[in-house]
Amino acid sequence: MTKEDKIAFKNRLKQIGLEIIGERIAMAKKAIDSAQESANSEEKSSAGDKYETARAMGHLEKDMHSRQMAEHVKELALLREIATDGIYESCRAGALVKCTDNYFFIAAGLGKQIVNGEQIFFLSPHATLSKLLKNKKAGDKFLFNGKDMLIVDVG
Repeated sequence: MTKEDKIAFKNRLKQIGLEIIGERIAMAKKAIDSAQESANSEEKSSAGDKYETARAMGHLEKDMHSRQMAEHVKELALLREIATDGIYESCRAGALVKCTDNYFFIAAGLGKQIVNGEQIFFLSPHATLSKLLKNKKAGDKFLFNGKDMLIVDVG
């Protein structure tokens, strides 16, 4: 892969990450609205405790989704700051790390994604594995899931 190809691929990965997080934010917003609507639509009945419990449950659900949305918004802001327009010699935020069996993209904690037929693990720069990889270069080894891994390329 040429330098330009690597940069284009990393930019594509970043865009995919932005889209995934954007979808998560939209789903959380929809869930918040649904929980609020559910809480508001509970009708007061002679069983007042049931009414109060249902409203309280709706508010708890709304709060949970609000916290999730806040985390997604924070993750989106962090991903936007990640520079993917250069090639790096060592593992750091914005790097695409090719190992013997896996690719790791250090940008956002989105888990395993399939991109162009390749399995890519999206890692948060704050993840334990990202910290383990930090400053490692092509040719270095590390232990992952009890298996020795070799870094083939860093870009």
